[in-house]
Amino acid sequence: MSIALSSELDGRAIFYCLGNFVPYARKSPPGRMHTPQCGISPRGGVAAARKVGRAPQRLRKELKWACPLSSVIRKEFEKNLQKILKTIENKLQKWYKRSVNNFYLNLCKGVVKMKAVILSGPNDFAPGEIEKPLIGDHDILLEMKRAAICGTDIRILEGTKTKGVRYPSVIGHEICGVISEIGKEVTGYEVGEKVAIANVIPCGSCPSCLSGRENACMRRKAIGYEFNGGFEEYIRIPEIAIKSGNVIKLPEQVSFTAGALIEPLACCIRGLKNAGTGFNDVVLIVGAGPIGLMHMQLAKIAGAKQVIVSEPNPMRRQIALELGADKAVDPVTEDLAGIISDVTGGLGADVIVMAIGVPALVNSTLKLCRRGGTVNLFAGFAGTGECTIEVNTIHYNEINVNGSTAYKREDYLQAADMVISGKINLDRIATHTYKIEDFQTAYEMCKSGKGLKIIIEP
Repeated sequence: MSIALSSELDGRAIFYCLGNFVPYARKSPPGRMHTPQCGISPRGGVAAARKVGRAPQRLRKELKWACPLSSVIRKEFEKNLQKILKTIENKLQKWYKRSVNNFYLNLCKGVVKMKAVILSGPNDFAPGEIEKPLIGDHDILLEMKRAAICGTDIRILEGTKTKGVRYPSVIGHEICGVISEIGKEVTGYEVGEKVAIANVIPCGSCPSCLSGRENACMRRKAIGYEFNGGFEEYIRIPEIAIKSGNVIKLPEQVSFTAGALIEPLACCIRGLKNAGTGFNDVVLIVGAGPIGLMHMQLAKIAGAKQVIVSEPNPMRRQIALELGADKAVDPVTEDLAGIISDVTGGLGADVIVMAIGVPALVNSTLKLCRRGGTVNLFAGFAGTGECTIEVNTIHYNEINVNGSTAYKREDYLQAADMVISGKINLDRIATHTYKIEDFQTAYEMCKSGKGLKIIIEP
């Protein structure tokens, strides 16, 4: 009797034939992995390989050497045979379990459908039904409770942002929900726990990550981009996100809406740090949308002496005042430059955060900054983001101009702590909630500017 085994071991596929005890070795092509196989044949040598590999001619061409094994090697091999077989069995179980689970689930229950917003291409999206995701041993299945629409989502839907976007797919990266299922290898989480998801998963090894800028990771992956996102009833949270610490538990007192908005708050915290907002500063926030209102509250928490919001929308100005702004100015009907001058004694604002992506406003905003002050271009700007600026304003006044992208995981954890402790009000920023099937209406409300944060629920 001959037993033929094939397994990847240090890049080589080795065929052991116990009948003739003739090993055959061949080099695995780069990037390719040979699938472990085992079979039994009444003949040895190439016959056993034929039984398993189904490619005898190829094997003959790839033979590197063949020789009878000594009795010492034979005894050693027989001694370890069961161990080898057990290792291969474990690998086979790991690799094929998901396929088997899928087969039996579909066989016994039929394919389970769920509601989702399906993005098929630029300006081509609609509510529909897709298969409910099946999870592996290392994954978590999250039941979405709230997912918020971000300005970036709007640009993805309209095709003006395409990096990392797949078609068809489900987007949405501001997510909070309840754990519905847990893979058997996942530890530290329980079914029924309320969690928020930090969607950005840095690689940890690129130059940006190694220099402490994981928020600007060059090879990052993200839920809502490479992985399906929040605009669906159930979301598969992949192993890579769980191992990176991107699943954050929340207590019951935190609303699902506030949990979903931890993600944009984390981005604002990254912007706050880049801007260097601190004690006794005069801060100008340009734009009182959801992001501007978060920046306004963060500036107050950081110790700013005065926080002034510039916003033409009266409803947004009113909410800014409710949430703690010292002044809410209508830049269309009021003299914003004059007000800044009066408040600062003619010096200008210490810190300015542009929370609205209008390139034409950059130049006039720079002139409101004091010498040595900072202007943080936080928002993603429309189109190519090109604008004309008077660079001498920056040069002679030594103005620091910087940007901000995404967040570090430490920023997300700090944002979560602020929400849990009640230091910041995110629920007031959410003005409208829609079902998945009403996503088109939610999109139109978001585009209209009549609301603030638009929330999607199952």
